[in-house]
Amino acid sequence: MEKISKEQIAKKFREIQTHICTELEMEDGIGHFERDHWSRNEGGGGTTRVLKNGRVIAKGGVAFSAVHGPTPEKILKKLKLEQADFFATGVSIVIHPSSPMVPIIHMNIRYFEMSNGTYWFGGGIDLTPHYLDRRDAGYFHRELKRLCDAYHPDFYPRFKQWADDYFYLPHRDETRGVGGIFFDRLVADETLSFPRLFAFVADVGYLFPKLYRYFMAKNADLPYGEEELAWQALRRGRYVEFNLVWDAGTKFGLDTNGRTESILMSMPPVAHWEYNHTPPAGSREALTLEGLKKNINWLTEDK
Repeated sequence: MEKISKEQIAKKFREIQTHICTELEMEDGIGHFERDHWSRNEGGGGTTRVLKNGRVIAKGGVAFSAVHGPTPEKILKKLKLEQADFFATGVSIVIHPSSPMVPIIHMNIRYFEMSNGTYWFGGGIDLTPHYLDRRDAGYFHRELKRLCDAYHPDFYPRFKQWADDYFYLPHRDETRGVGGIFFDRLVADETLSFPRLFAFVADVGYLFPKLYRYFMAKNADLPYGEEELAWQALRRGRYVEFNLVWDAGTKFGLDTNGRTESILMSMPPVAHWEYNHTPPAGSREALTLEGLKKNINWLTEDK
């Protein structure tokens, strides 16, 4: 099987991190990503780049890591793997905007391999609007489908459903946002070679800034007031709940003794919780909650 080395994969992921930061800085116009290099005692390290208090971005993190060493027992048991050393590299992003009219967005691409030959790719990208705009959701999903279709006709329907199921808060009975795509443990087969699979994963990374620059440019100057900011803080609270209770990436990072500050960079700058909050029927907030459901075909929304 033709295979690309883990060093080459890590190099490409680092290039993607730089590309994303450059693109987001250009669109924001004011903010600048600060670099924070770190190392892991057990092996490897990374660079976390964080932008704060920009024109559009309140807090954004774009993290690269490449770590290695003995696979922790927690990971072996959880993933049902045999003992062997591991290598993991990836780029992980969460952007929290200042304006409640601009959505939160997340993207992650990753590669994992073990010294016994086990390997896989994973990743995903999903959109979490504070206020649901169905046309924005339609654009987002059509762009994801276009990318997926270029590699495999089953990718979009399969990964879209996977995202609906993964980015879900069971204790709230709501999705985190309007979904996107999510995939894990992807390996090469007769339909998609290793280099082609890696190209797909890299293209997910390159698509990210195009998508988010679109939402930044389109929505950042829309009017809002204290009522919208209060709702934004509550929706950020839901984001925190998912990342701390359900997100597998957060758990993996902590279980492998990753850098806590980088793992928790996905947290918003401010979040609120209000007891038993119920928005008025027919309000924009209530309509947003109605759209936070699985199995919605966003492709049919107006262009």
